[in-house]
Amino acid sequence: MRLRGLMQARTGGLLALALVIAVLPLALPNNFYYQVAVLVGLNAIVCVGLNLLIGYAGQISLGHAGFFGLGAYASAVLTAKFGWPAPLALVAGATGVALLAFVLARPILRLKGHYLAMATLGMGIIISIVINQEIPLTGGPDGMPVPGFALFGLRLTGDRTWYWIVGGLLLLSVWLSLNLIESPVGRAFRALHGSEVAAETVGIDTARFKVLAFVVSAVFAAVAGSAFAHFAGFVTPVEAQFLRSIEFVTMVVFGGMASVFGAVVGAAVLTALPQILTAFHDYEMIALGVVLIGTMILMPRGMLPSLAALTRRWMR
Repeated sequence: MRLRGLMQARTGGLLALALVIAVLPLALPNNFYYQVAVLVGLNAIVCVGLNLLIGYAGQISLGHAGFFGLGAYASAVLTAKFGWPAPLALVAGATGVALLAFVLARPILRLKGHYLAMATLGMGIIISIVINQEIPLTGGPDGMPVPGFALFGLRLTGDRTWYWIVGGLLLLSVWLSLNLIESPVGRAFRALHGSEVAAETVGIDTARFKVLAFVVSAVFAAVAGSAFAHFAGFVTPVEAQFLRSIEFVTMVVFGGMASVFGAVVGAAVLTALPQILTAFHDYEMIALGVVLIGTMILMPRGMLPSLAALTRRWMR
């Protein structure tokens, strides 16, 4: 019965997300709101992947913006400098990031706690420095323009078009993540989070599954970065900087760790909230800080899990 209920909740959540994506354009009055919605979707894709690593496998990463930036610059450089088709550049970028994450994961994920956090932070900083310094390829601190995305000869342009593309990618990301969590791999991730020693005792190859979680989350970030580059038409090293990594982690924690839909909600709220708080003018960041602190005090498990628990308690 519990498994049946979980499956229904999972399917219901996915259908609810699809319904929100389908209906939301009715409430978006102009292109600015479409742009914000696209950014929400891209950040949510990164957070869904990062939540697999942090929320389920229990491994921290403060360098995921580096993978986002590498995905963006892979598409930018391969299409602008070498004339590659955009879909092929996206696949190549995601593959390259997966290989890099695989190579880096083994030594980095031997560490634990704040040592792991510092190692991933250093990784992200190195990626950001390389992007800044490779001026002939990346344009350095000034960034570089990115050609539009063409598929089967059809050029995909406009905020409304990208809204549906990113909405589809988000649904695919959530569906893949939910299926991975309910697979033996997902159960191994949760065992890792509970206790690595206990997981090893029952025969789980902890090193292998930590690497897998790291690689999968990096690929999610790279795909989102590639889509962002073509959507924005211009990319700068800011997208790979440390503060972007902190934003992604904050979104995951705010929405609710070990909750796929919590990651989506966290990305949506923290991407859209700064736009809403512009009404406070000079006190915008103070207001944002107050909201974050208040939410974490009142909802320590994250926004969505806390609201779900409150709803269940109220319905009894």
